[in-house]
Amino acid sequence: MARVRTWVGIALAAAVGLSLTGCSSTGGKRAEDARKAQAQGRAAVDTPRWTIGMVTHSGDGDSFWDIVKSGAEQAAVKDNINFLYAHDDEGQQQAQLVDSYIDKKVDALIVTLAKPGAMKDALARAKKAGIPVITVNSGSEESKEFGALTHVGQDESIAGEAVGEELNARGKKKAICVLHEQGNVGHEQRCDGTAKTFKGKLENLYVDGTNMPDVQSGIGAKLQSDKSIDAVVTLGAPFADTAMKAKQDAGSDAEIDTFDLNPKVARGLQDGTLGFAVDQQPYLQGYEAVDLLWLYLYNADVLGGGKPVLTGPQIITKKDAATLEDYAKRGTR
Repeated sequence: MARVRTWVGIALAAAVGLSLTGCSSTGGKRAEDARKAQAQGRAAVDTPRWTIGMVTHSGDGDSFWDIVKSGAEQAAVKDNINFLYAHDDEGQQQAQLVDSYIDKKVDALIVTLAKPGAMKDALARAKKAGIPVITVNSGSEESKEFGALTHVGQDESIAGEAVGEELNARGKKKAICVLHEQGNVGHEQRCDGTAKTFKGKLENLYVDGTNMPDVQSGIGAKLQSDKSIDAVVTLGAPFADTAMKAKQDAGSDAEIDTFDLNPKVARGLQDGTLGFAVDQQPYLQGYEAVDLLWLYLYNADVLGGGKPVLTGPQIITKKDAATLEDYAKRGTR
């Protein structure tokens, strides 16, 4: 089994770039001019200054969503887009933020569907108003049903299955999957996918992700009570560090593995304190969502063919971490 498994739609992004620049010397010059313009904070196109609003389910201070937002902002500069961003981790409040952007008559919307039931009516109102929508990160199964053009992100079930296979390859027998946001369907899908392919025993552990001491005590108590647990899977990079502290307090030998990447995770992979990470490339999710909406507004282009545009999962191990650490430090991985 390959140590690195990737289901990534980067080829689609490359195809977009090729379609815009072409193969001629003139196309190459346009591409170079575009790169220079972006580096200087200038638009690389002369299309109208459309407004795109992005509304995510992020809580306050979530570094993962800072990366998504950064990617979207970079694409917005290049595409001459007026970019608006708002977030709330409560579904009803997120829907209200979408409504506020509809009232502002934005030209397009990017939304997440971590709690799809709360967002369905808001997306119906966007469709009625003639506002194109792309979903990112969560809600790939509901995206098309709710009228979105496409979904950009990783398939959470497939990502979970990749984790189960990696745990098998590492010889793990008993693992816990730590869910830090109750009601997030994507998190449930990750753990369900892991259980589907993992040949050992997997238990779900629910914690309050807004309270890190609660997360640490919850994981620690589980590790203390069951010394047979040999792997802990967290669903976000900040929780990997907390799981490490819980492991030390409990005197456990369990391997800590995680979804998502940040500088601490990259260092942990390099020094062996973490086993592996699952990268869904959040920068790419924000960047591609804006870019695809620009393409739709400019040329009625739609990618995906009715299927999600996948940005992951990619299993990251020690041998990959050194290369990615610099990117993580600058906030793009």
